[in-house]
Amino acid sequence: MRSLMRRVLLDTRYTLVGFPTAVIGFVLMVAGFSAGLGTAVVWIGVPLLAGTLMVARGFADAERGWLSDVLARPPVRPRYKEAPPGAGRFRRLVNPLTIGQSWLDLLHGILNFPIAIVSFVLTVVFWAVPLAGLAYPLYGLVTSRIPGNTELPELLGLGDGYFVNSAFYVMLGLVFTLLLPFMTRGAALLRASLGRALLTGVAELQERISDLTEGRAAAVSAEANALRKLERDIHDGPQQRLVSLAMELSRAQRQLAKDPEAASATITSAIAATRETLDELRALSRGIAPPILSDRGLAPALAALAGRSTVPVDLDVQTVGRFQAAVENALYFVCAETLTNVAKHSRATICTIQLQRIGDSLMLTIGDDGVGGAHVAKGHGLAGLADRLRAVDGELMVQSPDGGPTLIVAEVPCG
Repeated sequence: MRSLMRRVLLDTRYTLVGFPTAVIGFVLMVAGFSAGLGTAVVWIGVPLLAGTLMVARGFADAERGWLSDVLARPPVRPRYKEAPPGAGRFRRLVNPLTIGQSWLDLLHGILNFPIAIVSFVLTVVFWAVPLAGLAYPLYGLVTSRIPGNTELPELLGLGDGYFVNSAFYVMLGLVFTLLLPFMTRGAALLRASLGRALLTGVAELQERISDLTEGRAAAVSAEANALRKLERDIHDGPQQRLVSLAMELSRAQRQLAKDPEAASATITSAIAATRETLDELRALSRGIAPPILSDRGLAPALAALAGRSTVPVDLDVQTVGRFQAAVENALYFVCAETLTNVAKHSRATICTIQLQRIGDSLMLTIGDDGVGGAHVAKGHGLAGLADRLRAVDGELMVQSPDGGPTLIVAEVPCG
């Protein structure tokens, strides 16, 4: 009930207080635009137009602040392009004329006037009728005794008299009271929809483009880092082992004629080294994309990771559906890297993994009882995981105070 009343009061404030603002803005913008356009041929109108656009920007910023309350959204302000560095006085003066959003601000100031009138009238009517109707038993004692006064119930053929009039007006007030929240909300949204389209639509599009650009850059960076890490791991591990294996086999070949027993021991050592190299190659391939992930899905792949972990893992998978390959690969990589970090650095005794779907988001939660201290600052391993998730519009959240425990949450849209 309290939240409903707060919503009604916010909508009422928006339509009532915004009405005189809309009137003032309309007069200033129409007058400024007309004068500026009419005198533009003699250049006097250019600064008038620029000034009018700056005035429109001020009214638009005020409207954006009100929109955040009405629409329950954080305020969004578009970027107004500044004049080029070193630009002359005239170039800086006419800079507002070169910005598309400035003209949208002006258009909003003009179109907002008739819509503000409609919203204002609706709000006033649906506040005035309930107040007047419910208060009629108080002032009706006076009005019903005025000679020649004809009340609305009498005109409608419902009878006359104080009690009949009171019952009619109280009922009318109750009906309008029930409609009040819906009508004030509708009046506010009628006006707010214009503001959202003209004043924040471009800004929201700019933010979306910026997010996509950052996501693409994060994806490129994550893949480049992953390739460099894979190249380094192959160079430091399997490649060195294969070089050593080739040397061992060459030595065994020389020993075959002179000392067969020594050659047999060398070959046995080479076979063991081959198995270790194969195990290391399998471990490296898990960071790319294991067959179980593409064949059976994310849940079985996480179970395989948990089974190979050197730290005991408590796995809780609450969704077993298939998702987009990019989503599954990103979450698998996050889990694989996190388990590797847990085994190497955390000194944990147990790790928990939970996979669940909440609405249109897939959430992977990994926790351990280790020493903590993990964070996503640049230069640390988790920064690469955050970039990989951003590439699929995901987000990485880390809680890891010194002394532990650590909680890592990866959330990715999957709708």
